[in-house]
Amino acid sequence: MLGTYHYHEIIRKTIIAFGTLFNTVEIRHKKQDGSNYSSMKVPIAYGPAEKFLARLEQKPDLRKRVAITLPRLAFELISIRYDNSRKVSAMQTFKAFTKDGSKLAKKVFMPVPYNLGFRLSIMTQYNEDSMQIIEQILPIFQPSFNVTVDLVESIGEKRDIPMVLDNISFDDNYESGFEEKRVIIHSLDFTAKTYLFGPIADSSEGLIKKVIVDYQTGTNIKNPSRELRYTAEPRAIKDYNNDATTSLSEDINEEVTQFEVSNVSGLSVDSYIAIEQELMFIKKITGNKILVRRGEDGTSLQSHNNGTTINLVDSNDDALIEVGDDFGFSEERFFFNDGKTFSPSKGIDVWMKNLIK
Repeated sequence: MLGTYHYHEIIRKTIIAFGTLFNTVEIRHKKQDGSNYSSMKVPIAYGPAEKFLARLEQKPDLRKRVAITLPRLAFELISIRYDNSRKVSAMQTFKAFTKDGSKLAKKVFMPVPYNLGFRLSIMTQYNEDSMQIIEQILPIFQPSFNVTVDLVESIGEKRDIPMVLDNISFDDNYESGFEEKRVIIHSLDFTAKTYLFGPIADSSEGLIKKVIVDYQTGTNIKNPSRELRYTAEPRAIKDYNNDATTSLSEDINEEVTQFEVSNVSGLSVDSYIAIEQELMFIKKITGNKILVRRGEDGTSLQSHNNGTTINLVDSNDDALIEVGDDFGFSEERFFFNDGKTFSPSKGIDVWMKNLIK
């Protein structure tokens, strides 16, 4: 009923990111002369359930009394709350690209903002140890600290998640009897402002692959006169399919613009060819000689040897443009005087007056 199965491990990744912030906290004890007497990294664990699981593995006999080792840190997820202040339209989408090597564009709905509540407990036996740990943590949060989390690994969606320090509380059982061990506990409450993503669509529909602009003139908006249409589509600026349309019949340097090829049957005027890494535009064909415009779309002028393969760069290559590749545009202009305009929903030209009512 709810839809397609998906699990991006976002909550798990956020928990790990939060705990990782405190895994390098340490305390040091000094001698009277100021030199270090001892130092230790404060252990941290997710609790409370995991602490009992760990004890079962280490001490199966739970009836045997074992004192807890102090100091130590423990943290746990205590709440999950929807954050209405960061809400965006439920129908808003964006395009992302897969990282599996296929470089396919994916249609992704905007994530849902949620606040994850965490509690970090600092447990020590001595007040000096507590102060050392707290002073290593509090200056970092002012009152937040951003942590980059790879929320959806399949599309490389990384976001900075603010970890906000909300509250600090203190508890000390110093008034307990002498038979009990003193434990000082500082509890720090945090909010992680994360995002939860839904399923990632397998379809790449919705990508803009063609732009059509109609220009109207005059001030009569009821019966406008369309005079110019401009269209643009992505165009490849290198060969992708190695079609080997023809080959050079002579050596050429960087200055030559007319040269002979072995066969012109697969070439046409106003088309593009690629010789090694250089893109050229064919202006004229005479016999087996072609007149070209060199170094198109920013490609470098190069010298080429007799027999070098010439590849045709056409619509077949346009369809193979990969994500992240540079590309140009195929542009066309048409002149009209019929008062029509292009309707994207119908895919045809319609009377402009039918759209303006």
